[in-house]
Amino acid sequence: MIKDLNSDQWFTGGQIAKDVASLRQHFINLKVRQSDLALVCLDNSAVYPVITQAFFEMGIIEHPVAATTPIAQLQSEFNEHEYALVVVKEELAAQITNDSKLERTSIHLTTEDNLAVFINTKLVSDREIENPTEPGEEDLALILNTSGTTGKPKRVGLTHRILNNAAHHDIESHELTEDDTTMIVMPMFHINAQVISTLSTRLSCGKIVIAQKFSASRFWQQVADNGVTWVSVVPTIISILLINDKANLIYSQLRDQIHMRFVRSSSFSLPENKFIAFQDKFDTQILEGYGMTETSSQCTINPFNAQKIGSAGKAFGTELAILVNGKYETNDTEIGEIVVRGDHVISSYIDPQPTSFQDGWFLTGDLGYLDEDGYLFVKGRSKDMINRGGEKVAPAEVQSILSQLDFIEEVAVIGMPDDLYGEAVTAVIKPKDSMADHDEMEQKLFDYAQFNLAKFEQPTQVYFVEDFPRNPTGKILRPKLKDELLSVSAGK
Repeated sequence: MIKDLNSDQWFTGGQIAKDVASLRQHFINLKVRQSDLALVCLDNSAVYPVITQAFFEMGIIEHPVAATTPIAQLQSEFNEHEYALVVVKEELAAQITNDSKLERTSIHLTTEDNLAVFINTKLVSDREIENPTEPGEEDLALILNTSGTTGKPKRVGLTHRILNNAAHHDIESHELTEDDTTMIVMPMFHINAQVISTLSTRLSCGKIVIAQKFSASRFWQQVADNGVTWVSVVPTIISILLINDKANLIYSQLRDQIHMRFVRSSSFSLPENKFIAFQDKFDTQILEGYGMTETSSQCTINPFNAQKIGSAGKAFGTELAILVNGKYETNDTEIGEIVVRGDHVISSYIDPQPTSFQDGWFLTGDLGYLDEDGYLFVKGRSKDMINRGGEKVAPAEVQSILSQLDFIEEVAVIGMPDDLYGEAVTAVIKPKDSMADHDEMEQKLFDYAQFNLAKFEQPTQVYFVEDFPRNPTGKILRPKLKDELLSVSAGK
């Protein structure tokens, strides 16, 4: 069963199956075929897993993107690749007008009154209607974006086999059963919600409760009302729950009605004081883990009865090593690059990235070490990606957008420490006019970013500098820039 908290309605397995069948027939009538691409931009809702299941059964390759993606960015994505379908929320559907390729269709489902589906008429117009064939294990099922350092997101292709393997590792490591109910508060275009929460729960025959987004003031009421036994979150959510007065009040009132087995946390490690405070205050165990899109969810997880605070746990269903001075070390290592391989790990990107693979290992770009007991401690990233509350932001991509503002001579985007989100997306501006009003420029930047960047990509901090620290070739020294800004902040 699946519940949509937005409509406060449970949907049975029979209703879900009926919706999947209706969607399948709708796609068949639109002449969509196996291996066609489908671009999906939706808020969290019960229709999301329905769409995904219909795609899985037909062999259509789903490419979900953030619900906050601006229409211009969505249109650019569509133009770059041959998508047969575009499924979007009504707000965006209304903005797709006068398009010579995209023709809007709508379908009524139990889980969604009026789902907007656009068909690429240029691609399908000459086709005949065909009944779908069952996809193979090595066929692509999902394409997900993961940010790289070049500014252009890398496209990760996940096969049916990889997704199935990953979900079963999650089931075993989290000890999931049909008695479990998970609540999804993470965005459903993410690997976390796609596999760790949704797919693993479906395969273990549990129940799924879907929130459109995380709400601290509603969290414990939602947990109590729906018998939620576990939730996958990022450390930012744990920090918010600790300090939110309404959340704390409601928990104290509902304590006897809450039966959470655990909260799963990943992205960056919780400080020890917050880890202990959450477990003590809410009587709920935290399981910290480590994973990424390229591994179709987790690589490591802390065992239920043998956790180490500050670590990302032990490898599960994964071969894990630390690359130190050209050697693959597997125990009691120095700090080096984290490398992984396994039946849930990709061996290539859709767009070739040969430097990301070596000797059968995937090079994560993250730095860490393994202790004498095989627990992984993540110490940072060798890449420039910004980790904002679990969302990965490519600085070069944001810089490219912001540099179009006429008052900017040069811009660098970096991650600055943030107690709540881990890192804050920070724009460092060298203005064309050094005498221009900083407050006015800052507001113009925020306004521009709001309409041209996804919400998690939008800078929340802005600094102005006369120039940047550079190397002899003129390249900005990002670590030195960050250190300088930290010194300025400390001096305030």
